[in-house]
Amino acid sequence: MSNEDPKQISNALQVGQISRRDFIKCTAGTVACISFGTLGFGCGSSTTQVNGYAIDSTVSTTLERTVVPVDRPSIVHTVMPNDVADFTRYGYGVWSPQAGIGFTKRLDLMPTVYAATSQTVTGSALLLRFFTMTDIHLTDVQSPAETVFFGLGQLPYPPAVNAAYSPVIPYTTQVLDAAVQTVNALHRKQAVDFGLFLGDVINNAQHNELRWFIDIIDGKIINPNSDPKSTSTTDYMRTFKAAGLDAAIKWYQVIGNHDHFWSGVNTPTDKIAQALIGEQVLNLGNILTGSPLDSTGYYMGVVDGSSAFGKVILSGPDTGYATPPKVNANPDRKFVPSSDWVSEFFTSSSLPNGHGFYPSVGDPALKACYSFEPKGSELPLKVIVLDNTEEETITGPLGANGYINQSRFDWLKSELLEGQQNGKLMIIAAHIPIGVDSTLWDPASTPTEATLVEELKKYSNLILWVAGHRHMNTVTPMPSLDPDHPELGFWEVETASLRDFPQQFRLFDIVRNSDNTISIFATNVDPAVSSASPAATSRSLAVAAYQICDGQAVLQNKPSGAYNVELVKQLSPEMQVKIQNYGNSIP
Repeated sequence: MSNEDPKQISNALQVGQISRRDFIKCTAGTVACISFGTLGFGCGSSTTQVNGYAIDSTVSTTLERTVVPVDRPSIVHTVMPNDVADFTRYGYGVWSPQAGIGFTKRLDLMPTVYAATSQTVTGSALLLRFFTMTDIHLTDVQSPAETVFFGLGQLPYPPAVNAAYSPVIPYTTQVLDAAVQTVNALHRKQAVDFGLFLGDVINNAQHNELRWFIDIIDGKIINPNSDPKSTSTTDYMRTFKAAGLDAAIKWYQVIGNHDHFWSGVNTPTDKIAQALIGEQVLNLGNILTGSPLDSTGYYMGVVDGSSAFGKVILSGPDTGYATPPKVNANPDRKFVPSSDWVSEFFTSSSLPNGHGFYPSVGDPALKACYSFEPKGSELPLKVIVLDNTEEETITGPLGANGYINQSRFDWLKSELLEGQQNGKLMIIAAHIPIGVDSTLWDPASTPTEATLVEELKKYSNLILWVAGHRHMNTVTPMPSLDPDHPELGFWEVETASLRDFPQQFRLFDIVRNSDNTISIFATNVDPAVSSASPAATSRSLAVAAYQICDGQAVLQNKPSGAYNVELVKQLSPEMQVKIQNYGNSIP
């Protein structure tokens, strides 16, 4: 064994490359781990990495295998989120592959009598297969205007805000690349019709973060190092060639609050907008307890890109600094308002052009709203993409709330009416879910969330609402208000974040059943990661962050976070007749 990057020890433990006895020997003295050969993860390497990062050749879904955190030792040494060098030493971040999870069949929307006969119903034809990926939060960790400090646990309240900082954030570009490669591998096994990215693809509404996102999917060379005057050899800062999404898979984009609000919650003030492209690290008061954005008190900090452990520096009370801390400025960190954010998707080499967005719209409130029909005449189905994030005219930290105005509501109703009248199944894709948390929506939204849900239950052809935002794998039935017409209900499925544990995306298979009901099969997928790759490191760090932040209290579907379901939906008599000859037969 040679002295290498200690962050890789947990990966070596998981794949059996070193024993726990060797691990104990190493950590008792000098921390050491194995060398990882041609991928160049040795701390002493000075070679610029431009090759891609390969994923594990064994690609599966959570039907076959799940990722489960390994319990920490009974005697636990408390570490803070940025104490990455101590994670492995004290048993944080270790995971193991476990058995897969089958489908749970849900009949919540069906008549009570249906349960007695449902066991004889079989899938007849596959209508549609697509993936959803969300809350990637690609993060420029060297930006002077991220709110990293609030996640370090150095304030009396709150102890640590995981949304502000997690040790996984230096690796977000590599995790997205691994997830895209996993989609490609699954597509080779069974064709995927399209993909939906459900928002919060970037963390701080910065132009360089957005370009990373689009360029990774386009398969371009990615340089995660935003410091224009440095060349880093750390694994998470190395330039690499992204694999790119298979050209046969069209992908469509939904806007999230982090995509067009600074830190996900505010339109930036002049002070913040200048800090983004400047050299001085942002100085803020404790905005978590109501201090205004122009207040001061704490430097937000940056990640030291030359640190093997992604150590946060230049943070803490401003009284501890004789002069303001500075970094090298980069104008490409500029803030991207939603209009510019939408326009950027037309600078992409993958399909479709604009990824669903229109080059121009008359009403600015509708700039991130559109619909498309993924299979054209092959299937009567439309996807309605709804922007339900706050408008940028807000005052105060409301950017994370759900919101639609009257023009969005009118547009949505017109899209639903068109689909209903023309006999099309319908899916709504939005960043923020509905009907799951009474505090999630802006009370100033007109219409209200309740009015929106009531309207949606008027359309029997609406089958599914897909969303992200809460970083959870959650399924919520939206039953009909009329028990005599169960077809007026629909399902809502949330997809977990690619940033935080369990770092999953979803596959959806919509199947026509032998009785002309439909089943929506929702399957979680862990990105395939090769041992010792940056994406594998990220998985261990995500597990550690989950353990440090007492994730057991908030994780849905313990212990893996995955939830695979078959969701049965009643169709109207008209749609049963219309779809009975559609789809590819299931053997």
